Amino acid sequence: MNGIYTILLLIGSNIFMTLAWYGHLKLQQMNISNSWPLLGVIVFSWAIAFFEYSLQVPANKIGFTGNGGPFTLMQLKVIQEVISLVVFTVIAGVLFQGEQLHWNHAVAFLCLIAAVYFVFL
Repeated sequence: MNGIYTILLLIGSNIFMTLAWYGHLKLQQMNISNSWPLLGVIVFSWAIAFFEYSLQVPANKIGFTGNGGPFTLMQLKVIQEVISLVVFTVIAGVLFQGEQLHWNHAVAFLCLIAAVYFVFL
């Protein structure tokens, strides 16, 4: 169960991370944050990132073999990166509808799947 909890927490964490990193760009497209100073955008992103860390840290703690979890440190990192890119792709497709996937993106995802395979060998 620790592996499932870890992956679910990482998915939630990466949703918040993606919104923290790129959400302000959508707000700018919607003419909401155009007048915000850079410091305001940073504080906005930090406020969202708090929730990302609130999920990321427990995910790593629960999932790490040193704490009784099923994943090594390298496995946790590769899992997190794959989840991050999948979540980003979904959010970019929903929020930024002008962004499209191309063949090279599909090849990159296949390489990530290979990375997961090799890290679990």
